Amino acid sequence: MSEEVATILERTKQFLTDNGYKYKKEYMRPLLTPANIYIFKFGREKLDNRLIIRYDHKWTGRQRIKEIDLRLHKQRHPRVFATETDLLGYLEDHLLSHEAKVHDNETS
Repeated sequence: MSEEVATILERTKQFLTDNGYKYKKEYMRPLLTPANIYIFKFGREKLDNRLIIRYDHKWTGRQRIKEIDLRLHKQRHPRVFATETDLLGYLEDHLLSHEAKVHDNETS
């Protein structure tokens, strides 16, 4: 969990662009909590998948990841990951098969 946000964003962006996905990154700072949030929306045609990275700052000023939530299109419950390596492993295994399954259900 000691990875920096910049590292996570770079590896995630590289994975998405290598696989032909478009993405949009947004920054959000909730008023009532000290945590900061990056929201990644991504998809091939529509940006209907969402990746939420919650992080805060150490006393040294470095960024510390608290959790990474992934919600693919039409998924009911988000998948929560502690590290980017776990997230990328899940995306490599499930993203294309999930996309094909959702596309088949919509066309039937």
